[in-house]
Amino acid sequence: METPYEERIRVSVDLSIIIVNYNVKEFLQNLLVSIQRSIKGISTEIIVVDNASDDGSVEIIREKFPHIKLIANQKNVGFGAANNQGLAVASGEYILLLNPDTIVQEDTFHKLIEFFRNEPNAGLVGCKILNSDGTLQLACRRGFPGPWTSFCKVTGLSKLFPNSRIFAKYNLTYLDENDTYEVDAISGAFMMMRKELYEKIGGFDSQFFMYGEDLDLCYRAQTAGFRNYYFHDTQIIHYKGESTKRSSLDETKVFYDAMHLFVKKHLSSSFFVHIILRFAIFLRTLVAFMNVYRLVILAVIMDFLFFDVSLFFADKIYAMEDWHGFPQRTIYIIYIIPASIQVIISSLSGAYRRDSLSVLRVIYSIFLGFFILSSVTFFFKQYAYSRAIILLTYGLLFFFLPFWRIILKMVFRIGIVDSLNKIRTLVVGINGDSVYLAEKLKQRFTSLHNIVGLISPTRKEIGTKINGFEVLGSMDNIQKIIRENRINEVIFSSNELSFNQMLSIVSLCQGENIEFKVSGTGHDFLVGKSSVTMLDDIPLLELNYNISQLPHRLSKLILDYTILIPVLIFVYPLIYFLQKVHSKETDFRSFILGMPGILTGKFSLVGPGKERNIDLYLGKTGLTGLWYTERLDRDNNEEAVKLDIFYAKNQNIWLDLEILGKSIGIMFNEGKK
Repeated sequence: METPYEERIRVSVDLSIIIVNYNVKEFLQNLLVSIQRSIKGISTEIIVVDNASDDGSVEIIREKFPHIKLIANQKNVGFGAANNQGLAVASGEYILLLNPDTIVQEDTFHKLIEFFRNEPNAGLVGCKILNSDGTLQLACRRGFPGPWTSFCKVTGLSKLFPNSRIFAKYNLTYLDENDTYEVDAISGAFMMMRKELYEKIGGFDSQFFMYGEDLDLCYRAQTAGFRNYYFHDTQIIHYKGESTKRSSLDETKVFYDAMHLFVKKHLSSSFFVHIILRFAIFLRTLVAFMNVYRLVILAVIMDFLFFDVSLFFADKIYAMEDWHGFPQRTIYIIYIIPASIQVIISSLSGAYRRDSLSVLRVIYSIFLGFFILSSVTFFFKQYAYSRAIILLTYGLLFFFLPFWRIILKMVFRIGIVDSLNKIRTLVVGINGDSVYLAEKLKQRFTSLHNIVGLISPTRKEIGTKINGFEVLGSMDNIQKIIRENRINEVIFSSNELSFNQMLSIVSLCQGENIEFKVSGTGHDFLVGKSSVTMLDDIPLLELNYNISQLPHRLSKLILDYTILIPVLIFVYPLIYFLQKVHSKETDFRSFILGMPGILTGKFSLVGPGKERNIDLYLGKTGLTGLWYTERLDRDNNEEAVKLDIFYAKNQNIWLDLEILGKSIGIMFNEGKK
């Protein structure tokens, strides 16, 4: 005798909708609401297969959508295998496989069912899929990734020639998105099929964990004599990648591995495509690495080249004396080895950082490199032709290496992020202690922290806000969050996390160039790799910052007058005259006209926005400063004091130059408006 459940699934409906969910409860709820509006007049069953979400998805479905058939997996079995679970119990004449991070139109199901009934050979149909910005999602109509198609995709020829039938076969960009036509493959985000097709070829191949299973199903449908169609007359929105954002998967590798599996399974020339796809994975990884460390790579190349340029000119200059140049047989060693040694010394000195160009550290590395290379010549006398060459080379380097950094900083504002922006911080934990810690860091006067967000032990809280701080991820995908948000500091709350949890995260994030800190009991201090930082600010009377130290005050005075004198002679008279003729006030004009105040001791080029009523010397009032570059209201006392103290603590001549460069750039840009 059949159970009520077995009797129910035997009853056929018009449409079965299968949704595989993984930690996107907010998107799933929106989708289910949009489905309710779209199924009027259609007998429908909705099947949700949850892949072991820990964000509360299962509880919400049971509470708010009790009519839905729910399959709650205890582990993540993958997209294809989970869909197969839904397909096994689906009873509809037509079956729709639908991603949870989508929204459907009211007419979508009606139009596609009508299309199926008018096209008896149609086995799979996909509609127009839009990104959240309204652009077409290219995966909604595709060709199979054969050798040539894969080559064009990997090498970028398909993007370079999007209207070519020869090069753009994978995403079919040469076809009009506003026409309906037969295609090789459609997207698994929205895939409608006849029940007859499923009964003939089965569901997804579970070898594909994520990506590629839709291509495989489309290929098998064609082989079985069915046709696959792209249908343009209705559309959905797909918030692509929401599930993968909350996982720790490397999507690029998983995608290309899936392409390789498809080719290996269905196409004979798999070895050639294997090489292409493996090259694609390597290329994507290389591009990602170069994007993150582009400033480091630039600095290494420039320093290497300038070392050789300096060595070349030193050779030519010294050739005027009794010197006949380097022997030809040693020329490559002379121009490669010393430059490489200097780059290594600079690296060990901390001159290469992914987000800044340090001038002081490179000067330090030049002095260090001079003494090391001078000493090395004692042991390699066959290459030590003259220490005068080394002296001349490093004399030129002392000019070249800081000079190109200063030019990039002042003219192109490259590498000034580290000095002018706040520390990008993640706090691991979401309870009251962790939130209190985040608030305390945000309010500190002695350093500027940009609390990017919180990390939760589980995924349930992702996307929510706690006291204004967004929960960005969970502990198992913290590495991805760090990379995507350019985090440079992670702080653990010792009251919420075990040390095993902390160490597992540190181990996971090795090589990410992150400073990990642990808050002490009561959140009164942070312990880092090289220091203990007090969180409760020391009384201001006892603080002694750079701005109050004699060497810094002297260098600041020299900088002020070095810039002031030529400006007063060549620029000030012109600006003063223009002010008489044109009454329009601009930031640049105010900046120049305020410069005589430097002579009277009232102003400095860079400094706080105005005098503060606190017992701490923060410097003379600046004609510009962090208050200007950060576009801060100088009357916003709390934020202004934080910026002024941060500047006073970290002031040096290079920071002043960076602020001046950025300020002038802002003034000219606003002057053009």
